[in-house]
Amino acid sequence: MFGLKPELTLQPIPSATPLVDSPPEATSSAVIGIEGEKALVTKVIDGDTIEIQNGATVRLIGIDTPETVDPRRPVGCFGKEASNETKSLLTGKEVILQKDVSDTDKYQRLLRYVFLAVENNQLLFVNDYLVREGFAKVLTYPPDSKYNEQFRQAEREAKEGKRGFWDRCS
Repeated sequence: MFGLKPELTLQPIPSATPLVDSPPEATSSAVIGIEGEKALVTKVIDGDTIEIQNGATVRLIGIDTPETVDPRRPVGCFGKEASNETKSLLTGKEVILQKDVSDTDKYQRLLRYVFLAVENNQLLFVNDYLVREGFAKVLTYPPDSKYNEQFRQAEREAKEGKRGFWDRCS
């Protein structure tokens, strides 16, 4: 569907339990029971930042893609590829946004894990996918670290497999 390797299309989501402090408008996905807010992605700002239909900006938790839009910094190696991958995955798609501990960052962006419904009633864990395929590195800001170990394992696999910028930029 996305040109992914079949064995990497869907990643298991550990601890798919609802968040205790989920907002009242949160809905549970019928797909596999992930709780979070459903949202339509209207724009991809760069590889790790999106905009949703209500105009809010969402920063994907736990990952960092090379820079593409900061006017003070040059475009990072593999930045355009990471941004294009996120665009192809999410633009115009409904996603489930899952909060960890913090609601927003210092720039007032929502901090969320992003899940995309794909074929056969399954979800693609977008944050993990971007790390696993070498479009992003792990970047943890406690207390938002629910999937940190999963991301670190994904990064090890991407490095060992020389995927994405681990092949082109290191």
